[in-house]
Amino acid sequence: MTKINFFPTLALTLALLINSQQQAQVSTTLNDFFLPGSQPNQSGSFNSMPNNCGCHGGYDIAVEPMHNWRGSMMSQAQRDPLYLAALTIANQDAEFSGDLCIRCHSPRGWLSGRSTPTDGSSLTADDREGVYCEFCHRAVKPSQIGVNPYPNNLEYTNNTYPADQTYLAQLTQTNNLPDSSANGMYLIDEDDTRRGPYTESDAQATHSERYSPFHREALMCATCHDVSNPAFTKQTDGTYTLNDLDTPSPSFNPYEMFPIERTFSEWLMSEYNSATGVYAPKFGGNKNYVSTCQDCHLRDVTGKGCDKQQAPVRTDLGLHDMTGGNTFIPTLLSSLYPGEVDEAALVSGITRATYMLQNAATLEYEEPIFQTDGILLRVKVTNETGHKLPSGYPEGRRIWLNVKAYDDDARQNLIFESGAYDNSTGVLTHDDQVKIYEIKPGNNTIPTFHFVLNNKIHKDNRIPPRGFTNANFETIQSPPVDYTYTDGQYWDYTEYLLPSTTRYFVVNLYYQTTSKEYVEFLRDENVTDTRGQTMYDLWNTHGKSAPVLMNSISNPSPLPVELVSFTAEVKNLSVLLKWKTESEVNNYGFDVERSVEGGKWMKVGFVQGSGNSNSPKKYFYTDTNPIGGQAFKYRLKQIDTDGSYEYSSFLEVELVLSEFTLYQNYPNPFNPITTINYSIPKQSIVIINVFDILGNEIKTLVNEEKSAGSYEVEFIAEGLSSGVYYYQLKADSFVETKKMILMK
Repeated sequence: MTKINFFPTLALTLALLINSQQQAQVSTTLNDFFLPGSQPNQSGSFNSMPNNCGCHGGYDIAVEPMHNWRGSMMSQAQRDPLYLAALTIANQDAEFSGDLCIRCHSPRGWLSGRSTPTDGSSLTADDREGVYCEFCHRAVKPSQIGVNPYPNNLEYTNNTYPADQTYLAQLTQTNNLPDSSANGMYLIDEDDTRRGPYTESDAQATHSERYSPFHREALMCATCHDVSNPAFTKQTDGTYTLNDLDTPSPSFNPYEMFPIERTFSEWLMSEYNSATGVYAPKFGGNKNYVSTCQDCHLRDVTGKGCDKQQAPVRTDLGLHDMTGGNTFIPTLLSSLYPGEVDEAALVSGITRATYMLQNAATLEYEEPIFQTDGILLRVKVTNETGHKLPSGYPEGRRIWLNVKAYDDDARQNLIFESGAYDNSTGVLTHDDQVKIYEIKPGNNTIPTFHFVLNNKIHKDNRIPPRGFTNANFETIQSPPVDYTYTDGQYWDYTEYLLPSTTRYFVVNLYYQTTSKEYVEFLRDENVTDTRGQTMYDLWNTHGKSAPVLMNSISNPSPLPVELVSFTAEVKNLSVLLKWKTESEVNNYGFDVERSVEGGKWMKVGFVQGSGNSNSPKKYFYTDTNPIGGQAFKYRLKQIDTDGSYEYSSFLEVELVLSEFTLYQNYPNPFNPITTINYSIPKQSIVIINVFDILGNEIKTLVNEEKSAGSYEVEFIAEGLSSGVYYYQLKADSFVETKKMILMK
């Protein structure tokens, strides 16, 4: 392969990468991907797995650390064939960039000096254990010499702090102390004394151990879940430029590098990062409120942490499943590593990941609106997680809405679909209305899958978590791109125009670990080894990363498909309703209902159906007694001869005041109270009097100045005899008189 010794512009390099069969490689070195923290051979030796931690397994698979960890993708991080194929492309695009990946996918191998060559070919079977026990339980919180990160914690200060300082002092000699916990800049003590969240007196372990508050902090998860490309540096105008080659990053601040994933930072800027947290018992195990990463991904359960008889039963035992949403890759590992993985544990991990996905989002819809061009359906997706939905490594990972409409009660005749997915080909149809939640990094010009060369985000419409603000997410390099979310918004609406003949609709929310496009990219761009082809073959023969159904909703009762149109006309402060139906099977008639205060409905009329027919029918109804100057909703209650019924969508009508109007009293006849309504289009002195049949004035009901609007007044006919009476409205130059009947 030809190396470019003189590095041209990034755009030119990418053009070479994606143009025809021509390949180019950026001549980066290990220096370009150097990051502070423990360096190779600075953390001592590591024991083999799983025998060294055998006491933590084989006694209760529901809660024990070993079984649940073995079923997690943390355990399989270095076996993941999708990652391995991406690792090859990364090394092809920029030499030695794989070193950045191996830091977190095989920390044991990296710390033991086996990450070179950076394709992982020198890693051992033990190194393939991924993020394993000794790595996490020898982790030291990043801090500077002489700085106690927990000065008020006597247990840590007296017992663990001196040991931490001893190890940090060794790293100071090589100036490798990081200022933050991110990007694989971990600190792993060379002393094989296990650190954990329980005090020494409480744990009573058979091996040496130290108390570590760090292991309950979300910051520990930031170590490998806030990832940046150190070869790029952020400029003052917000763009990212490649550093001088063979040179470490001028700043090891992850927010000064190009973002690859920001899961931790998304949590950091969310409502979950608070003293109270968020009510989410579905994620928290024994906790109702969750706040840290561990609360959801190592949730509290009840049980023993090891197989020793004297071990205490805890209610805050962290379940070491560390589950995300990956249900596909675990299905591939048994064929790749027979005898090396625990298939039962992987199946358990898939079950847990499915549960997480099914609770990660709430799906709702608003009442469909019937329009002249179809039925408007508005769907709401609410993010129930503590980070963006979806979050993590962006390539190929996506969530989308699938909406189907049927025109029959059996839901067999599909007349509309958005977000259609073909399981046999792995193709997701990008129709005009499709909504896909995803992030698309790329170069300055276009989105690409060459993640180590990307320096721009072209799209990010992933749903933010609770507590989102645009300013905060801009700070962590994870703002919405080519999309808009307002401050505080952790949901998203999508509108669909369904055919007017829709009877039922179904809305599905799907998650997919990886896409056909990404898998084919890994296959086609690989010119170094067979990993891309291997991944493609596994994808092709194991269901093509079949999407997981996260949530599904549908209308419980059929939409009124017989209603072809429903319109209203306002005439002289009355409302003329018009509607048309298709064939009327067993149709009896229509109740016409008008909205009243309190969200209730009042029947104002009935229209007889015109019988069975295969041709459209037209109907009319005039509501003569609404109040001017107000907005009303009308709906139809279609009644069938068998007593069943269904409602139409509603129409909203506003009666604009253009004239003085005196309405007929109601009830009429009355005894002894009736109500008189009237409307005036402008401010006027209003007089309403009641007269008997001889013209004698009985009572003055109103005599005052009123502003434009609609009003009502009661007339109480106590002491009057039955008979005909008159009421009269005078306002401005308008005079009108109506008759009413008192019947005792």
